[in-house]
Amino acid sequence: MAELLNLYVIPGVIIVAQILLVVVPLLITVAMLTYAERKVIGSMQMRKGPNVVGPFGLLQPFADALKLLTKETIIPAGANRIVFIVAPMLTFLLSLIAWAVIPFAPGWVLSDINVGVLYLFAISSLGVYGIIMAGWASNSKYAFLGALRSAAQMVSYEVSIGFVIITVLLCVGSLNLTDIVKAQSGGVWHWHVFNLNPPLLPMAVIFFISALAETNRTPFDLPEGESELVAGYMVEYSSMSFALFFLGEYAAMILMSGMTAVLFLGGWDNPLPFAPFTWIPALVWFCLKISFLLFVFIWVRATLPRFRYDQLMRLGWKVFLPLSLFWVVFTAGWLVAFGQLPKL
Repeated sequence: MAELLNLYVIPGVIIVAQILLVVVPLLITVAMLTYAERKVIGSMQMRKGPNVVGPFGLLQPFADALKLLTKETIIPAGANRIVFIVAPMLTFLLSLIAWAVIPFAPGWVLSDINVGVLYLFAISSLGVYGIIMAGWASNSKYAFLGALRSAAQMVSYEVSIGFVIITVLLCVGSLNLTDIVKAQSGGVWHWHVFNLNPPLLPMAVIFFISALAETNRTPFDLPEGESELVAGYMVEYSSMSFALFFLGEYAAMILMSGMTAVLFLGGWDNPLPFAPFTWIPALVWFCLKISFLLFVFIWVRATLPRFRYDQLMRLGWKVFLPLSLFWVVFTAGWLVAFGQLPKL
């Protein structure tokens, strides 16, 4: 009995506790991000935003969640019921399990695997399935067209994201996300976004813009074009099934912000390696970087109009793909020419 406890029960309880330690704050952050977006956009448009439920409207996300939980889930008569219900669950689940390899601070990571980058890339690629399933199972031409748009968009920009990540891996020599952060330690001048040896700032810009497209955010929110698709692949969804898509989108925003911080902004590293900056915990620095990137997400939504679909595809295939592919070759040549290839 004691052996069973030591080998299976206690490690299992520890793993579940660690997962909850990541998932619960993440869900609360997703809820408050919806509030922050409405307040920031309201301020930019000279409105108040949520200000009724709770002090300063802080309880508005929880009121919205309660409302969606109590509503009836309506399934269209011609829909495939199983696929229709599974699709939002899959989308939301994928946005959560990707956090298993994200390092929050030194030693603070659920699974510190040596192929963390490949794991993230695989999980983000699977996100297409949930959207295609939702569009097909709804038995609606509008939902299906929105799903096809979204799938084409996500696949297009994942190619550029892959080449951008390769440039970072060439500089670091590891697929481990913790190693990528440690390679940028020592202050802001060591972060990849500011490093000029070799320069990776263009790749950081491409990665962030591709993240906007990957998460279907403005100005790349073509799958939700209201004028022609009446809200895209989720048009037939209601109540909590709709909320899961909604939460999945915001969780994906936080994930892409976390990936940007890890790959280009030094992860948990403080910007200046001396007091008082060293007094602030590493986790706080990581959260501050994610918060700044999320603000940029919201800022872009409040500022830019939606692209046409041909503009979206042209940017992905004719601009980002050739540029990122060239930068992979350029970075590799730079590292070889100056003898800077990392030792594996």
